[in-house]
Amino acid sequence: MSTTRRITAAGLAAAMGMTALAACGTSGGDSADAKTVTLVSHDSFLMSKSVQAAFEKQSGYKIRVLKGGDAGKAVNQAILSKDNPQGDVFFGIDNTLLSRGLDENLFSPYEAKGLSHVPADLQLDKARHRVTPLDYGDICVNYDRGYFARHKIAPPKTFDDLIKPRYKGLLVTENSATSSPGLAFQLATVAAYGKEGWQNYWKKLKANGVEVVDGWEQAYNQRFSGSAASKGKGDKPLVVSYASSPPAEVLGKKPAPRQAPTGVATGTCFRQIEFGGLLKGAKNEKGGKALLDFLLSRQFQEDEPLQMFVNPARADAKVPELFTKYGTTIDKPATLAPETISKNREQWIKQWSSLVLR
Repeated sequence: MSTTRRITAAGLAAAMGMTALAACGTSGGDSADAKTVTLVSHDSFLMSKSVQAAFEKQSGYKIRVLKGGDAGKAVNQAILSKDNPQGDVFFGIDNTLLSRGLDENLFSPYEAKGLSHVPADLQLDKARHRVTPLDYGDICVNYDRGYFARHKIAPPKTFDDLIKPRYKGLLVTENSATSSPGLAFQLATVAAYGKEGWQNYWKKLKANGVEVVDGWEQAYNQRFSGSAASKGKGDKPLVVSYASSPPAEVLGKKPAPRQAPTGVATGTCFRQIEFGGLLKGAKNEKGGKALLDFLLSRQFQEDEPLQMFVNPARADAKVPELFTKYGTTIDKPATLAPETISKNREQWIKQWSSLVLR
C-alpha cells in the first residue's frame, strides 16, 4: 500500500535510523549470514527504531532492508530475481499485484502467528498462506485545501467531477504499469465505469489534462502542491494518494491544526491490501518466518500507522489518535474480485498505456 505514503521516506528513514539500501540483484551477501534476515520492500517501508530493536533483541537476528522503488517496480524486480532471491521476506505486494507474484511462485507457504486476529476479508490467500495480510488502506484522490479555498472552487468528490472543465490540468496520477497506487486508481475506474466504460472515461481524463508520473513519491512529494515535502514547488492541487495521507501532513505540527491541510475525494477510492511473504529459496528461512511473525505482531502493527500511514491488518491493534482524527474513513471503497484483477490486469494495463501515454 505503500501510503502513504506517505511522508518523505528517505528523510524519515534517516531520522528513525533505518537501513535503506537500493534493491538490486545480489548473490546473497548478508542474506547468507544466519544472524541476518533480509526484508525486500518498496521505498515507503518504515519501522521505528525502537520496534526494530525489539525484534532484533527478541529474535537474535539483525534486519537488513532492501528497497526497490514503488511497489510495482519492487514486485517486478522480485520476479526477475526469483531464482536467486534478493532476501528472505518480501513486504508490500498488494491485491492489485498479488496474482502476479503467486503465479510466478514467489513465495513459500507459511501461516504466521497472529493470523487469527486478521479479518477474513483481508486474507485473500487463506487456503494456502503463501502471503500474510499486513495492512490495508484506500487509494483516493487527495486535494490541497488551500488551493481550492484561494480559487473559491469546491474540491472534487467523485470520478465524474475530475473530468469537469474546472479541474482541467489539476490532477497528477501514477503510471499503472509501474506504480501500485496508479494501478489501483485505474482499477477503481474499472469498478466505477465497467469493463466497457473505463477506457472512455480515461480518454476524457486525458483530454482534461491529467499528468502521469512513474510513482507515488514523485506524484505526491514533488508534484502535489499540498505536500509539505514539495516545499511549495508542486503545482498540482490534486493527486492520487491515500485516504490516510492527510495525517502525514499534520504529523509534528505545533500547535495541531483544526483539520489537515489536505482532504480526500471520498468518491474516488479503491481498497488496497498489502501482504508480506516468505520468498521461495530464502537463504534464511527460519529468520524469515520469525520476521513474518513479528510483522503481524501487535507491536509492529501498532507501529505501522504513523510510520507508513496505513491501517493495521490486525483487528485488535490500536490506531493512534492523530491517525483517526485527521484520516478519512471510507465506508464504501471500490473493489474488484482478485480473480477479475488476475484475469484482466495485464490487458487493462496495456490498454491504459496505449490510451494515456501515447
